[in-house]
Amino acid sequence: MEPDLARHEACTLRLLAKHGLPAPILIAVDEDGAVAGMPSVLMTALSGTPVLVPADMDSWLGQMAEMLPGIHAIHPPPGAFPWRYKPYFDVATLRVPDWSQSSDAWERAIVVARGPRPHADEHLIHRDYHPANILWKVGRITGIVDWVNACVGPAGVDIGHCRRNLALLHGIQVADRFLDECLHWAEYDPYWDIVTLLDALPGIEPYAGWSALGVQISLEVVRERADDYLASLVKRL
Repeated sequence: MEPDLARHEACTLRLLAKHGLPAPILIAVDEDGAVAGMPSVLMTALSGTPVLVPADMDSWLGQMAEMLPGIHAIHPPPGAFPWRYKPYFDVATLRVPDWSQSSDAWERAIVVARGPRPHADEHLIHRDYHPANILWKVGRITGIVDWVNACVGPAGVDIGHCRRNLALLHGIQVADRFLDECLHWAEYDPYWDIVTLLDALPGIEPYAGWSALGVQISLEVVRERADDYLASLVKRL
């Protein structure tokens, strides 16, 4: 566990409160657990529930894309917000997953990840932006939660992380439709899609939160979709 998680999320919520985003409001923080017995953050509850299988796919994707520019417009002061983007994987240990039927595509992706990082403007990113962290009520987004991984980084990381989840949940076409919505305001480089997919290695599996929210997808289907999605990304290089 990271030792500064409570401080990290509290700092993020304080920052968000200045910008009118639909995020929880910080009430109190116990950074070292001296009061609560463990590091803790107390925040307001938001109305709404996550939606993984929408009635209106176009509206669902469009609204999720529309939330990102407001987040990315924030430029945290370096001294007060030290967290910066880095991949979850160690590039030196990346290997083609033994379950994959598309080893050539994974090998190409690993080469890309080991190469130079493309230039991109950096600003606040959520870092874990995906449908299970977005709340809805009556067809509208009411909140974005789970800000503990927020950091300074490229917009492509949030787009790519969400696209990975959409590709595994619904397939490539839905992930690409989300990208189309983001292209109204964002530049695109497949590098960020590739590294955010590699973040899930070595064992790409159904996310436990999906089943908790009533969506059951088999391991076989998720890994087949991961192979297909990666092949589509390599074609974009």
